[in-house]
Amino acid sequence: MTSGTNRRDGVTGHAAPTPAPLATERLSDRLAATLKQQLDSGELAPDQRLPTEQALAAQYGVSRTVVREAVSRLRAAGRLVARQGSGVYVAPAGAARALDFDPEVLTDLDAVLQVVEVRGALEGEIAALAARRATPAQRQAIAVALQRIDDATAAGRDGVAEDLAFHRAIAEASGNPQFGRLLNHLEQYLREAMRVTRGNEAQRQDFADAVRVEHRALVDAIRRGDEDSARAAARNHMAQAEQRLHTAEDLIRSALNRAATRLERPA
Repeated sequence: MTSGTNRRDGVTGHAAPTPAPLATERLSDRLAATLKQQLDSGELAPDQRLPTEQALAAQYGVSRTVVREAVSRLRAAGRLVARQGSGVYVAPAGAARALDFDPEVLTDLDAVLQVVEVRGALEGEIAALAARRATPAQRQAIAVALQRIDDATAAGRDGVAEDLAFHRAIAEASGNPQFGRLLNHLEQYLREAMRVTRGNEAQRQDFADAVRVEHRALVDAIRRGDEDSARAAARNHMAQAEQRLHTAEDLIRSALNRAATRLERPA
């Protein structure tokens, strides 16, 4: 699978006396990718002070809002640190970094499918642990979360938030809070694709029915405390979800392309 690297090639990451403005393609992500490349190459060295927000905006021909969002992303990833009254600096050498994915994941279907594969590897073990460890209250919370997906669909909503909340409830029942944190991180890369696939499922009764059956099998296995069945049900659900992504491939590519080319408004 390709990962859309050609689009990144236009962002060199090397400072120039008069750098060309960035293309208007999801500007904050492109600027974050540019700065990240400079961090990775050592062009921006540990403990070096970052140019001011105003200077970066002028250098790359973007708004200060775009700069703020890009810097915020890199701070969240542990690559930059803010020092009160002094500015933003490159994190010291050896500083712990937060888990992060390339910004391209937000706009490229092949990369989204790779994230689905990562999530699928997690979901099976999460479900098995939930089957082993879930308390009665947690089993009830999972059942309630499942019902809320149906309620959202019946109310005409896409059900994406409810679907994600359902999987978070299972992660919580695993007894390991790190699983929930990992799923929370992965969610941001899957929401756009999930909106498209759930919209596609709404038009395909066979898809909607299949999702409902897969969810029910997962809930029933956890309720019975059957670890092997829960693991198999979760893995099957993720494998089928990937197939549904492929079925709606053209729709998803179109949606991701619109998200990628949407202009960011200046501050």
